Amino acid sequence: MPAPSYTATIHPSTASIGAAAWNSLVPQTDGVVDNPFLDHAFFLALEESGCATGKTGWQPQHILLSDEAGTPVGLMPLFLKSHSMGEYVFDHGWANALERAGGRYYPKLQGSVPFTPATAPKLLIPSASLDAQSALLSTAQQLAARTEASSVHLTFVPEAEASLAETVGWLHRTDTQFHWHNRGYTDFEQFLDTLASRKRKTIRRERRDALVDGITVKWLTGAEITEAHWDAFFDFYEDTGARKWGRPYLNRAFFSLLGQYMADGVVLMLAYDGPNPIAGAINFRGRDRLFGRNWGAIRDVPFLHFEVCYYQAIDYAIAHKLAVVEAGAQGEHKLARGYEPVLTHSAHWIGHPGLRRAVADYLAEERPAVEHQQEVLETFTPFRKGDRQ
Repeated sequence: MPAPSYTATIHPSTASIGAAAWNSLVPQTDGVVDNPFLDHAFFLALEESGCATGKTGWQPQHILLSDEAGTPVGLMPLFLKSHSMGEYVFDHGWANALERAGGRYYPKLQGSVPFTPATAPKLLIPSASLDAQSALLSTAQQLAARTEASSVHLTFVPEAEASLAETVGWLHRTDTQFHWHNRGYTDFEQFLDTLASRKRKTIRRERRDALVDGITVKWLTGAEITEAHWDAFFDFYEDTGARKWGRPYLNRAFFSLLGQYMADGVVLMLAYDGPNPIAGAINFRGRDRLFGRNWGAIRDVPFLHFEVCYYQAIDYAIAHKLAVVEAGAQGEHKLARGYEPVLTHSAHWIGHPGLRRAVADYLAEERPAVEHQQEVLETFTPFRKGDRQ
């Protein structure tokens, strides 16, 4: 049987692809997108707010694949980038090596959800057709040649996508995150009962100290979130961003657009001292998991970060019977709080033969090191023997 014939169209904006067409290609359950970061609304908010545009070094180059009848059958969210910021899979060393050798690393093509270190498919083919997935990979390589991009990077992808890309010559990279797993707990105390005694006592103390002097935490979602809530949260977010990387990636307009476009997928957790919010974290709810993203505070309260970002997320997941809490990138301190090490995956196509060989050699050494680190980290989880499954 001859291979299917596809037509690939490169879209320079999210808005140029209709929401219905986009979301029809994204995994859904009962008409709701499984992963909030793949929703057309999320990308549209990033674009319309000016956070992910050509001016910020994130020029959309989304690949829409259609069959012979003109029906959309596949999508790859893709950006032409002039830097490596906001990605969480670090390739600055690769860029420096190529540029020291007289080459040019930027622009590059980045298949990702901007500023979001959460695993989600990037080869969006509802039929799971290997031919269509391969066509998306091939199109990305052709686009790299056309735009004079040095490389294509698909970051935070499922392992199956990284493995498929590897079969057609892409490089496979791994890293570690920390996720909390709900094993059918009825409440937080039942989760604590699975931990070693010393760890239970530490967490109880941290929760008590975080909520000292009447500090409370409220969960807000959907229409409950007002512009005043967004104003408060943005102040928190700006403070954290200024301290960590100088200038926050997201602007105030983005959060208002979130409220307009997909508030039902947002869980805003705000800590209050009396009537005044003093800290907060934004989470996104998927089909079976809660994704923790940004946090900030305008007052330093011991352990309040752990309470709002980690323990409240666990409480929410238990209350809503969600299977997993993904707490974002990095952070070995999450281990002591019941979050377990999980491998993440990315796939990389590099056009320059010399750089490709060097990166392949580097990854051949890095992958076993990451796997060994994973094994070591698992020995530091706080669970009692026999309670970690």
